[in-house]
Amino acid sequence: MPLKQQLTEDMKAAMRAGDKQRLGVIRLILAAVKQREVDERIELDDTQTIAVLEKMLKQRKDSISQYAAANREDLADVERAEMTVIEGYLPAKLSEAEIDALIEAAITETGATSARDMGKVVAAVKTKAAGRADMGQVSARIKARLG
Repeated sequence: MPLKQQLTEDMKAAMRAGDKQRLGVIRLILAAVKQREVDERIELDDTQTIAVLEKMLKQRKDSISQYAAANREDLADVERAEMTVIEGYLPAKLSEAEIDALIEAAITETGATSARDMGKVVAAVKTKAAGRADMGQVSARIKARLG
């Protein structure tokens, strides 16, 4: 089932169950997806929807750190609860070994030999690891491997 359809079904289930917190977060997700679709005049696929979810997750992490710095744990707890719901729609994270295997496969596939070829390798890994790995850390590993 496509991710957007899953979100819609879960929204209906949350309405029936009276789970206002979960319902609110799902509505936020659907609104963010719809906003991107309207802005770009496209229909988002699962990969693009996952990118929207990752962006929302990053926003929540930033908010939590700011709330914690301001001693507003009540607001930080709300953000953490939202993060939990959002993370439920993201695919399972890759293990270190799986990331290393993807990097090795991408290096072989692209024929990369030095740090100049890093862009090709990152692009190849990004398509396979979208939403399942922190691309900042993956890029650092690729750089270390090629450097």
